[in-house]
Amino acid sequence: MSENCDLGKKCDVGEKRDMGEDIVLATTDRIDAGELLEFYVRMDHPIMAEPSRVERMISQTFCFVTARLDGKLVGIARGITDGMHGFLSECKLDPALQGPACVTKRDGRIEHDSHGLARDMALRVVAELESDGVDRIQVLAHGTEVDFCEELGFRRDGGMVALHLPTGHLPTGHLPGDQAPTGQSPADHSRSNTCSSAVSMLQD
Repeated sequence: MSENCDLGKKCDVGEKRDMGEDIVLATTDRIDAGELLEFYVRMDHPIMAEPSRVERMISQTFCFVTARLDGKLVGIARGITDGMHGFLSECKLDPALQGPACVTKRDGRIEHDSHGLARDMALRVVAELESDGVDRIQVLAHGTEVDFCEELGFRRDGGMVALHLPTGHLPTGHLPGDQAPTGQSPADHSRSNTCSSAVSMLQD
């Protein structure tokens, strides 16, 4: 059994992979923050610059699937849910175990993983989300990740567009109750508030 399994309420230890190396997959709802941060440092993940956020991310994650090589964390897949919708939020594999690089020639690609580790980690997350009774499972994919996700059974949503709002970029003075910005009449400010309220309803 993986040494970190007792950190979570559930732990399903998977099969060892016969690759001449001792690789073990496991499913859990908890992982050691220090171990995860060390993995992110090797992956050059942006969160490594803010280690205090790792524990918060762990506490808000529904399930983790880990891959360990001789006890060392070399892969991670993570699922989150709001009770209705599930999200495959990440699937990462140590560059040493990834397949050949793609056009960028930078590191490798998890979708080229010849051992199928990334696929199995992702499918375990999907299975956990399905068992929780979510209505649908979503994922954001970039470049060749799209093919990887489609091979897992994901389908493109026609007509839907993925949008994101970077935190700290919300315009000031445009929310209900805000003071009218300098140079803007109260009437104009009121119309801005109405539009902002409509956008909030659409986002909900």
